[in-house]
Amino acid sequence: MSFSIEFLPEAADEYTRLDGSVRKDVNKKLAELAENPFLGERLGHKFNIDLTGFLKIYAHGKKFRIVYRLITPERVEVVEIWGIGKREKEEIYRLIGKRLEKRKGR
Repeated sequence: MSFSIEFLPEAADEYTRLDGSVRKDVNKKLAELAENPFLGERLGHKFNIDLTGFLKIYAHGKKFRIVYRLITPERVEVVEIWGIGKREKEEIYRLIGKRLEKRKGR
């Protein structure tokens, strides 16, 4: 069974800015997630950001992280990509935290 992969608009922008070799590796990981969305590691609290319910998977030799969550986790329907970013300095978690805050304010 193949699951639907959807990007937040900001994550789609990050994806389009990836260079060719990184995008190729990210595409492989996205294909794997489409087949098994439970491959990623569960996240909790990172740097005072509550990422409970999110998962991460590495790409491009562990230099990039893809952070996602499962829509309707009991019976997964959609894998929602929240961000793709470099692993260094945990910047991707801070980006996701900002996106969470932005959406809470709506």
